[in-house]
Amino acid sequence: MQKLILKISGMHCSSCSLRIDGDLEEIEGVVTANTNFAKGQTEVQYEESKVATDRLVEVIKKAGYTVVA
Repeated sequence: MQKLILKISGMHCSSCSLRIDGDLEEIEGVVTANTNFAKGQTEVQYEESKVATDRLVEVIKKAGYTVVA
């Protein structure tokens, strides 16, 4: 299992973080997603053999947020 922390911009409230968590956790291979609005980041635990990090970033972008390098 891998852990990835991504910085995210564009979140306006705690509902934004809940949306990101829900979208990420729908992906096969994602075990947990914990997005913190105040910190502007998400921590994702996932199975590397089932999902690529590019897919995680794509889902966040599709939800309307920006992943900061």
